[in-house]
Amino acid sequence: MIGILVLTHEDLGDHMIRCASHVVGMQPLQLRHLGVFVQDDPDVVLSRARALVQQLDSGDGVLVLSDMFGATPCNIASRLVQPGKVECIAGVNLPMLVRVLTYRNEPLPVVIDKGLSGGQSGVLSINVES
Repeated sequence: MIGILVLTHEDLGDHMIRCASHVVGMQPLQLRHLGVFVQDDPDVVLSRARALVQQLDSGDGVLVLSDMFGATPCNIASRLVQPGKVECIAGVNLPMLVRVLTYRNEPLPVVIDKGLSGGQSGVLSINVES
């Protein structure tokens, strides 16, 4: 099973995990959140993130989901990447998180593809015709 670390600004990831747990009907295993707060030292957060990645990896790899490309959480996440073992997707949203939870028993490249497609297809304009 692919471990999942949601690395976001403040408590956004924690709230997303709660919502995703509601959607999938349970609290998934090997799923954790790490929040980055304005007063945090990025190097200290990186150390915590590395420890969480080790805890989450059962041998199948870890997918790190970050909230916004170029921001501190994503910059920290990018320092965790080990191709084929620890991968990162920026721009996490609820459809993406639900999708990776649904497919996390597949190989890491499949989970990445499913997460990207779920995240992208979950963003759309809703037009209401009168």
